[in-house]
Amino acid sequence: MFKIVHREEMAGGTVILNEIEAPAIARKAKPGQFVIVKANETGERIPLTMADTNTEKGTITIIYMVVGKSTSLFKTLKVGEGYLDVIGPLGCATHIEKLGKVICVGGGTGIAVLYPITRGLKQAGNEVVSIVGARSKDLLILEEKMRNVSDEFHVCTDDGSYGHKGFVTDVMKQVLSTQKIDLVVGIGPVPMMKFVSKITKEFNVKTLVSLNPIMIDGTGMCGGCRVTVGNETKFACVDGPEFDGHQVDFDELTKRLQAYSEEEKSCWQNYMCQIQDV
Repeated sequence: MFKIVHREEMAGGTVILNEIEAPAIARKAKPGQFVIVKANETGERIPLTMADTNTEKGTITIIYMVVGKSTSLFKTLKVGEGYLDVIGPLGCATHIEKLGKVICVGGGTGIAVLYPITRGLKQAGNEVVSIVGARSKDLLILEEKMRNVSDEFHVCTDDGSYGHKGFVTDVMKQVLSTQKIDLVVGIGPVPMMKFVSKITKEFNVKTLVSLNPIMIDGTGMCGGCRVTVGNETKFACVDGPEFDGHQVDFDELTKRLQAYSEEEKSCWQNYMCQIQDV
């Protein structure tokens, strides 16, 4: 068992943070990599990018949004309990180097994925402009952590309850129009990453995105996580999860993510009925 040593409920309980004992993974993990976790013998394998690691404590931190059966089951796990399986680190680590000035754009739980990358870019000597967003102030996560590793920091909310009223792409476009930017890292919902990449292509700025396709084994064997990048088929689990945002076929990715939406909905409804009957 991989024991949970710290747990937080964020964004009104819709987003959960788990710090998990996994010393072997913590020693090797790098920004951008992910783990696959499973709650129990009959549980679903869920890929989650690590939001942080602590080699001294031998822990990794994952942050997830409660959206279906598996994440609802994860939410029931308390401190002292744990996951049956945690496999990793998987995927390719972010290539971090000193480039000059970079923009880090995050939306929703994508901010959790973005944070260790932003910290790494800052530690490498880059000047970092961070732009983070959420639907409302109550749903914003990791604000202080992101602020602490940024030279310039912007917050956006769809409803205007905090910071700039509007999308992260609005602020990003303003920054691109007034500053020389060497790299953009955009991580969040697929539509956000799509439009981040569309705008940065207009400015001819290299852009990295982290993709979240349907994934099963995480080792490149099943092909479930295939994506089209630059007219070539790539597997997000072994070739990614980060890719050149200007080359990604986001429309195909969106369709593939919706492939099992009805089954996912039915599974979640059945699970909720089961726990209500207990």
